[in-house]
Amino acid sequence: MADQEISRVALISGGVRGIGRAIALKLAGQGWTVAACYLKSDNAAAQLESEMHAKGAQTMVVRADVSDPAAAENLVRQVEEKYGRIDALVNCVGSYHRVDLMQESVEGWRSMFDTNLHPVFYLSRAATPGMIRREWGRIINFSMVNADQMTGQPFVTAHYIAKIGVIVLTRSLAKALAPHGITANTISPGFIETGSVSPEVLASSFQNIPAGYIGAPEDAVGAVCYLLSDEARYVNGTNIHVSGAWGV
Repeated sequence: MADQEISRVALISGGVRGIGRAIALKLAGQGWTVAACYLKSDNAAAQLESEMHAKGAQTMVVRADVSDPAAAENLVRQVEEKYGRIDALVNCVGSYHRVDLMQESVEGWRSMFDTNLHPVFYLSRAATPGMIRREWGRIINFSMVNADQMTGQPFVTAHYIAKIGVIVLTRSLAKALAPHGITANTISPGFIETGSVSPEVLASSFQNIPAGYIGAPEDAVGAVCYLLSDEARYVNGTNIHVSGAWGV
């Protein structure tokens, strides 16, 4: 435990860009201690850490490939050794690509599960023992808005299946951990301007969004803050759509 008194501690995987970054900055501004991990974006990581420090938050930003179970466990250990606890685990990590199913490579197929589904299990498995000891914890995982419909998706098949898996895993965590005062919930964004989806795809989808506009990362932050709060203590195993009514 650090000498300074520690507030509630959040670990955000994929926390230096897009939705993860918006969550990190919001929590830092609310007095949380924030640990974020990333894989490639060194400049974005440095910028995020600087901005969180400017808000007066205790922070650590770590490069970690959480698709590797040993690296995921080590990341959790680092955070717990520095801050003594992890109160909230927010899993924003995940890559995305569009490719015709019949043209998908074995490597591309596997990568969608390695980056979108498996880290949720690895990090949850490592972070929950401490939450169980303290009888309080929050796990928030990110899926995609229409994954619960389980429709055919010939251009994002592996990604889509992985996101369905996130919902099932989250519900399973909710049932397993509820007796220990821990909640596990899913947030499923629709089209959000994070840079992960091409402008062409966003433009072609714009007219199908009932709200009439593309969402921003901050649109997911309110749902996250609610699920982290004590007001949401009885909300467990749910899947919140953040999509402007697209895909529901």
